[in-house]
Amino acid sequence: MEVKVFDNDVERALKILKNKLSKNGFFKELKLRRAYEKPSVKKKRKALEARRRVVKAARRKWSPR
Repeated sequence: MEVKVFDNDVERALKILKNKLSKNGFFKELKLRRAYEKPSVKKKRKALEARRRVVKAARRKWSPR
């Protein structure tokens, strides 16, 4: 991942980097890895996330616009 800094505007570059990392799921992954997660809990969480993705995709597909 790369963020270019223009006119020594480091603050803006940091903001862009944080935005990219959050969209990429980096912070979520860090949060999950802070503590051990039992395999059964991990399986349930993954199934719930998958279900949410499917429902969200279905909502987008059938949204009246």
